[in-house]
Amino acid sequence: MEFRDDDLVRFEAEGAAPLPDTKTQGHVDHDTARIWYASYGSGTPVILLHGGLGNSGNWGHQVQALVEAGHRVIVVDSRGHGRSTRDRRPYTYELMASDVLDVMDSLKIGKAAIAGWSDGACVGMILGRTHPERISGVFFFACNMDPSGTKEFVATPIIERCFSRHVKDYAALSATPDDFDAFVEAVGLMQRTEPNYTIADLADIHVPVAIVHSEHDEFIKREHADYLAQHIPGAEMILLPGVSHFAPLQRPAQFNAALLAFLARIASLTRDSVAHVRLLE
Repeated sequence: MEFRDDDLVRFEAEGAAPLPDTKTQGHVDHDTARIWYASYGSGTPVILLHGGLGNSGNWGHQVQALVEAGHRVIVVDSRGHGRSTRDRRPYTYELMASDVLDVMDSLKIGKAAIAGWSDGACVGMILGRTHPERISGVFFFACNMDPSGTKEFVATPIIERCFSRHVKDYAALSATPDDFDAFVEAVGLMQRTEPNYTIADLADIHVPVAIVHSEHDEFIKREHADYLAQHIPGAEMILLPGVSHFAPLQRPAQFNAALLAFLARIASLTRDSVAHVRLLE
């Protein structure tokens, strides 16, 4: 029977599925912070970037599925989130993107796909625009690229359950477990003021992109997702029915199928490009 947690009752109580065991994990020191990462499996690399206030454990339903499909999966706790530390500078998506590049360098990963969720999607898209030579594609789930894309916040039981889980995880994982309120305030400031991509910025993104939007997303407007798909060259639009901003937790099989299809498309494009180059030689 397919796993479902549409109301996040299990997530609040237990968290996501546990991440697999791995010997390839640790911290990299970058720009006055210690950034935690873990790597699983082998094959074509894909980096999973979690949402604001969360941590890499939120991807527990995705990691094993991707490994079984033949991917090397890297998870990264964003600066100040989970097991990663931060300094007292304001959060920026660009700073967090630089952390991801440092993890890639430390693991000697030349190029990888990014699957980003919410804040993690913003980081992934920035990487896709500024370092296309390092990014094979971006699976852009549940995020905006300017403030006009967000809905007015309305607290719901699902959001409250997710927040409750974040409180527990922060206390258990963070090097500064008593700083949760300051952490929330700092992340919230970034979310209210960033990102601010223009149409010209979007037109400058030339890696494969999937704009992924849930039917019941609590935070992102559907018309904003359409706007992104229209203005990023070659972007595809993927709609996930029956789920919300928390689709990877609510209906993992549905989310994973969409992600794996996108990764397969990237692989096909890469093969076609290599074949074309060989024909020209």
